[in-house]
Amino acid sequence: QVQLVESGGGLVQPGGSLRLSCAASGSILSVNAMGWYRQAPGKQRELVASIISGGSTNYASSVKGRFTISTHNAKNTVDLQMNTLKPEDTAVYYCNADVVPWLGSRRDYWGQGTQVTVSS
Repeated sequence: QVQLVESGGGLVQPGGSLRLSCAASGSILSVNAMGWYRQAPGKQRELVASIISGGSTNYASSVKGRFTISTHNAKNTVDLQMNTLKPEDTAVYYCNADVVPWLGSRRDYWGQGTQVTVSS
């Protein structure tokens, strides 16, 4: 069993910053990639940022230059530093991990989601 636990969401004013963290734990053989997705009310879930085990990153165009994803492979954690937040960044943010477990097949795992609200 693999679990992803997120932390760091909350309410922030436009222009402010938040840092999200996610830790993967359980029967993990290896983690190939980790990332953050978000889903706003009435919209589909979308990729925000991802990072593979080699360190390459990918960002949604809407967050480039404002968000930074980083990972600590030895600890199977991933952080998302969000700066210059805008109201349109308001969403539930989900952590995702591409995991090879000790038992079973490689698959995606998801966290429970953390609310980020950007409002004055």
